[in-house]
Amino acid sequence: MAFNLKKKLRKSSDALAGKLDRLFGGAAIEDADLEETEEILLGSDLGWELTEKVIDELPRKVRKSGLSWKEALALILIENTPLPGFETIEARPFVTVVVGVNGAGKTTTIARLAARFQRKNEKVLMACADTFRAAAAEQLEVWADRLGTTVLTQLPGSDAAAIAFDAVKRGLSRDYDSVIIDTAGRLPNKKELLDELAKIHRVCGKAMESAPHEVLLVLDGTVGQNAKAQTEQFMKALPITGLVVTKLDGTARGGSVLAMASQLSVPVKYIGVGEGSEDLLDFNLESYVRALLGMDEAG
Repeated sequence: MAFNLKKKLRKSSDALAGKLDRLFGGAAIEDADLEETEEILLGSDLGWELTEKVIDELPRKVRKSGLSWKEALALILIENTPLPGFETIEARPFVTVVVGVNGAGKTTTIARLAARFQRKNEKVLMACADTFRAAAAEQLEVWADRLGTTVLTQLPGSDAAAIAFDAVKRGLSRDYDSVIIDTAGRLPNKKELLDELAKIHRVCGKAMESAPHEVLLVLDGTVGQNAKAQTEQFMKALPITGLVVTKLDGTARGGSVLAMASQLSVPVKYIGVGEGSEDLLDFNLESYVRALLGMDEAG
């Protein structure tokens, strides 16, 4: 995960570690610095809970341990970010439904997931159950052509749940390893749209018992902790199994990933840190914290 993560998170690192560096100046952490430290931590969207832990523990940890403030801060963030576990399901085809609001990066995430699966020599079917935007199908078709895989699309206005059903059935009958279903971007306060997501979830189970095996919610990392409310709304409509936080290379608010990881009962599974097909990474807490603080990987 560390191949270029520190570089990818530079904006967030500058906003957090860079400002703390200038504040502490390599010296001991003084009580007078703590108010400004709090502002810096909150400005990086770390959230109140983690920020309070840091303010409470950092000066004492530095004094007692002899660690640098940066190493001590990394330990505090890692120790105070509980990660929910997740079940690994074996299924073929493995059916993933991807949801999220418009502009969060759903379609690009689906393409990167397909690329990841292909690197494992899996046969992948993508399906566009976003029947509101004609451009959604076009985007997936472009990616399918680029990746050399298959995409199932229908005319705008078609029944989204029927497309999902057909995709799962095709995955079963044509020996696919993975089926990834795109859905229409929607605001989580629109009940009729969330009802459609719930229907898509149900019909996948009718097409294949136990499907879908994964429901990923894609969140735009640039909106910071506002994503927490989005997640809670989507979770009322269907069982979200994992989060994908995107666009983290373009934001100074990368601390929000730790806030989400610690406050939500859903695991952060992937992070998006760029435009390339390989810029969707497994989320690893220690690697992420060290990159966020501008540190090298632990040896």
